[in-house]
Amino acid sequence: MASTEQRLPTRERRPSTAAPIVDIVGSVSPAGISRPKHKRTFTGFGASEIKSVEAAIPEPQRDVWTKHQFEGFKTKDQFEKEVVRHVETTLARSMFNCDESAAYSATSLAFRDRLIKEWNKTQQRQTFADSKRVYYLSLEFLMGRALDNAMLNVGAKSTAKEGLSELGFRIEDIIGQEHDAALGNGGLGRLAACFLDSLASLNFPAWGYGLRYRYGIFKQEIIDGYQVEVPDYWLDFNPWEFPRHDVTVDIQFYGNVRKSQDENGKTVAFWEGGEIVTAVAYDVPIPGYDTPSTNNLRLWSSKAASGEFDFQKFNSGEYESSVADQQRAETISAVLYPNDNLDRGKELRLKQQYFWVAASLYDIVRRFKKTKRAWSEFPDQIAIQLNDTHPTLAIVELQRILIDVEGLEWDEAWRIVTSTFGYTNHTVLPEALEKWPVGLVQHLLPRHLQIIYDINLFFLQTVEKKFPNDRDMLRRVSIIEESQPKMVRMAYLAVVGSHKVNGVAELHSDLIQTTIFKDFVTIFGADKFTNVTNGITPRRWLHQANPRLSELIASKTGGYGFLKDLTLLNKLEEFVDDKSFRKEWAEIKYANKVRLAKYIKNTTDITVNPSSLFDVQVKRIHEYKRQQLNIFGVIYRYLKLKEMSPEDRKKQLPRVSIFGGKAAPGYWMAKQIIHLVNSVGAVVNNDPDIGDLLKVVFLEDYNVSKAEMITPASDLSEHISTAGTEASGTSNMKFVLNGGLIIGTCDGANIEITREIGQENIFLFGTLSEDVEDLRHAHTYGTHAIDAGLNQVFEAIKSGKFGDSNDFNALISAVRDHGDYYLVSDDFQSYIDTQKMVDEEYRNQDEWVSKCIRSVARMGFFSSDRCINEYAEGIWNVEPLAVGGN
Repeated sequence: MASTEQRLPTRERRPSTAAPIVDIVGSVSPAGISRPKHKRTFTGFGASEIKSVEAAIPEPQRDVWTKHQFEGFKTKDQFEKEVVRHVETTLARSMFNCDESAAYSATSLAFRDRLIKEWNKTQQRQTFADSKRVYYLSLEFLMGRALDNAMLNVGAKSTAKEGLSELGFRIEDIIGQEHDAALGNGGLGRLAACFLDSLASLNFPAWGYGLRYRYGIFKQEIIDGYQVEVPDYWLDFNPWEFPRHDVTVDIQFYGNVRKSQDENGKTVAFWEGGEIVTAVAYDVPIPGYDTPSTNNLRLWSSKAASGEFDFQKFNSGEYESSVADQQRAETISAVLYPNDNLDRGKELRLKQQYFWVAASLYDIVRRFKKTKRAWSEFPDQIAIQLNDTHPTLAIVELQRILIDVEGLEWDEAWRIVTSTFGYTNHTVLPEALEKWPVGLVQHLLPRHLQIIYDINLFFLQTVEKKFPNDRDMLRRVSIIEESQPKMVRMAYLAVVGSHKVNGVAELHSDLIQTTIFKDFVTIFGADKFTNVTNGITPRRWLHQANPRLSELIASKTGGYGFLKDLTLLNKLEEFVDDKSFRKEWAEIKYANKVRLAKYIKNTTDITVNPSSLFDVQVKRIHEYKRQQLNIFGVIYRYLKLKEMSPEDRKKQLPRVSIFGGKAAPGYWMAKQIIHLVNSVGAVVNNDPDIGDLLKVVFLEDYNVSKAEMITPASDLSEHISTAGTEASGTSNMKFVLNGGLIIGTCDGANIEITREIGQENIFLFGTLSEDVEDLRHAHTYGTHAIDAGLNQVFEAIKSGKFGDSNDFNALISAVRDHGDYYLVSDDFQSYIDTQKMVDEEYRNQDEWVSKCIRSVARMGFFSSDRCINEYAEGIWNVEPLAVGGN
């Protein structure tokens, strides 16, 4: 339950003033001058209030405010002045002790000051317009570094570069000081970040809502080849957030539900007792590109409602328990995806999800109530998008607010709820579709479980009416799974409680309608389901990550317009046969590879040759993404090289295999894959017979800023998930946009990328999704012969060539003995043959570069701007707000 009522302790401490605040009377301003007293409100004024307040401020006061309004820097001199001011006054340093870290802080603050100005104006403009607003709920926002993005989006990077140079700093060194915001892990969070960028760049009124993780998911260290998780202390200095200590929401857990009759004989429920935790808001400005629009990302942090320190306990000598409440509360927003192998971990995850959606909905509802509109207009003013199943409890929470707090009838409330929410599904993997034990929900959120049961009952009644002869359908679509123990199926709840459900690539959207949500298509009709293929923001993934390529493209396409309309890239096709253009293109790729090679040398002490083919697979480590197939392929290549004569070896194409990504702390198999990659690297990289012909590199702690360096340096990137398992993938888009080619399966967005860029510009292999189930069935119930080449690889591992074979037995037996669920053996020969084709084609550099140029030219479809326009039109029914350009 969210409430702002202050529970007053029995003895309230008064402010340390001569008189209690309420007793202060008399004027505190010169006679004859008055202005309306500003009563602090949690979300500022509503549209009507702000107009009346503005009218009530006397003209002379308004003039003074206007005269002294802050203006951000425009010129190099003004920028330098701002930086020096922040160094000297905010950081209390001087010319003599301003290091790169201080210069980063001062530069960020100078840009932040500029953003705040536009941010305030944007919020005022959106409030005045009082139009429909989008709220994007995502448990992850993988934002990356903010300074470089802010510089580019406000169009002042060259100003900052010159100014910093005159102050004695290189802009690259300053940008490199920033910690990545540790608010996500994989593609889900990066998609949310790209969407925020596009929403602001396209001038849509929108807010993001997430959690402010104190330690991120974790910082990955590789020690003796193993992943070790350590806290990510990214918040040590974060100039990009604004604590809103006055915007707090009390969130209730546990307790019990009491039902009684009101004076009209209506049954009302009261959720009582339990524990209260306070949510505190932190706001992050999100600047649009080439527009003054600056949207808001609001992150919630948890703290104890009772205060962080119990003086009584401390005085009694109970020093540890004097801070116990605070420590327990803080765990809620400490870490992204706490390990849920333990029951306590499961409870913490569910607690985290409710804490976040309850605080966000309280904020959204109170903002709506300021408009004094009828509840029936709620869906006309508000669109809430659920990014995957994590925020599904928002559906139940809004229903609870409407019926328990606001007193609406069930049917009216449910109509409002279902018209407000849209749900984006990101997976067809059954294990990734969240389910919570009924007992856990009952314990943690007793009122919500009652509402879930009611939602389910009314839903099943409508299904029963429609399909009276299909009793089994009721079991199949029930939100409550009748298993041991009973489970709440969150994906089903999300489908039932939303007006639109979308997949994130054509194949994925087809699969969800024919597999996991097949019955729901029958019940609701196909109109409820739609597809919005994912996209990426070209501002970060081309302009920021690869500035030289961006500049080259701008020189051929008539300026930087392609960053707002990516389809303008198609003009590049005219230059495919231009030798000097191809030469410059290849030089930029080589320079990016040199930069990555230096980074590899500095961080891993492995020397790689930049003229080798750079083969990259960087993403979350997961069996379905099949990093194991990649490393088995690397071992196979190594074994073949070892069999060759020295003369034959010289004819082979040198290759660097680059891996990166984190394994979830509780995911043992994924951690084994990381260990195998590092163990293979330790052998291959030190084999004098092999030299530069093959190098294996694992880059630790993969994140957005590392992706910005790796992506432009890739020749070939691997997107080799088992067909039908990857919903979309967006790193495939990033690699192609940066002039690299793909080796991949017919999965996710690879299919649409192939359609756009042409089959001749992508290396496809492997089983098709329609054959996967038959093969799995055959593995389990028929014969399952392991590919001969793969057997060679397994024997090499078992022989101890790469260290103790017992460490890797599970990876081998998953394929040999446990049904090879991810079809590693079935696809192995096809993978090896396709890699040979890659080697052949890479030798013809002229044709390879031409393929890269054609691919980039045809990537216009994969912009997140296109996605947002599709969501706005097909799901949210929301319009952009007109603003003047920069």
